[in-house]
Amino acid sequence: MARLLWLSVLVIVLDQVSKFWIMATFEDYEVLEIWPVFNLTLVYNTGAAFSFLSDAGGWQRWLFIGLGGLVSLGMVVWLTRLRDGERLTGFGLALIVGGAIGNVIDRVWLGRVVDFLQWHWHDWYWPSFNVADSAITLGVALLLLDGLRGAVVSQD
Repeated sequence: MARLLWLSVLVIVLDQVSKFWIMATFEDYEVLEIWPVFNLTLVYNTGAAFSFLSDAGGWQRWLFIGLGGLVSLGMVVWLTRLRDGERLTGFGLALIVGGAIGNVIDRVWLGRVVDFLQWHWHDWYWPSFNVADSAITLGVALLLLDGLRGAVVSQD
């Protein structure tokens, strides 16, 4: 299933191109309303999901680079060992790998992750995210779906 690594590469390219565009087009914290519930805005995250450890003083950059690299490597190994029938798992892993590497590139290059997609409802704002985060979320959802599907099949 290593042939699915094209999807990881596609995610990395889309992620980096979109981040390059947003940084070239927007000032920091500039907001462009697309829909009443969705904005584009240039923000940065030195932490992980939901800004976890964002105020840790800088050491978290190296922690997240290391974790992202190790997790990506582990998932690539897992991906190469999948059987042909494990396509859903393969797509999930490929999406996660692409997203993880996309965010690691930001941490290495900028010391922080570029986020720019922002959903909100009135005064409630979901934390901003990016294409890499979206790929990771979709990949995890596919792995969960595959796991649930397998659990249901094994109970029959």
